[in-house]
Amino acid sequence: MNATDAPSVRARVRSLVPAAAMTLVALAILLGLGFWQLERKAWKETLLATIAARATEPPVDLLNAYSATHDNDLGFEYMRAKIRGRYAHDKERYFYAPDAKLGPGYHVYTPLEVAGTKAVVFINRGFVPEDLKDPAKRPQGQVDGEVEVIGLMRGPGHKGTFTPDNDTKANLWFWRDYAGLFASAYSGTDRTPIAAFLDAEDAAPGGWPMGRATLVDLPNRHLEYALTWFGLAGTLIAVFAAFAWTRLRAAA
Repeated sequence: MNATDAPSVRARVRSLVPAAAMTLVALAILLGLGFWQLERKAWKETLLATIAARATEPPVDLLNAYSATHDNDLGFEYMRAKIRGRYAHDKERYFYAPDAKLGPGYHVYTPLEVAGTKAVVFINRGFVPEDLKDPAKRPQGQVDGEVEVIGLMRGPGHKGTFTPDNDTKANLWFWRDYAGLFASAYSGTDRTPIAAFLDAEDAAPGGWPMGRATLVDLPNRHLEYALTWFGLAGTLIAVFAAFAWTRLRAAA
């Protein structure tokens, strides 16, 4: 390159400034998203560790846990709790819950009328296959008298975009609508609902419902997402470097 070519090189370098500025802005965004996903990964791992720890702790009183103020993201979710009362078996509710191994079936939600109160909490007693949906086919599980139930607390559910509507007339449920459940079973009574559920950890006498219905469905793909953003950032740097090299080489 001779002296007469210098202005051409300087002009091409200046022409890279807008592209460089836009690249830096985009790079900052991509790196920011990557580091944010790493923070989310750490948060999710802490959350999963807390859930795992709660599942092995001694059970606390459900009413106390329900009414307490919780200073964490989970609230009372997945706390191991206990409650005493009598099952209202005639008010069983059936949540569609096919099992990968056992086939079509339901989770049986039975209201427990809490001892010494007018409160009602729905207990997810666990899975029954389609052919045992009729409680007459599992009479041992229809226990009478006062019982103590231990399990993991769950909060009310939320209807997803593609979740079917609950069919109260057919007693077929797809999401945990505690208000709808209570109204379908106790409308017009002096009973009061507890906006929480308890997933029983033990199977009923006779084995059905089979208990332990809690599904911890909290995917942790944040590392994958972070690597995707960092990969895009690396690709952006490579593309800009190739572009700049081509522009400057043309001026040589």
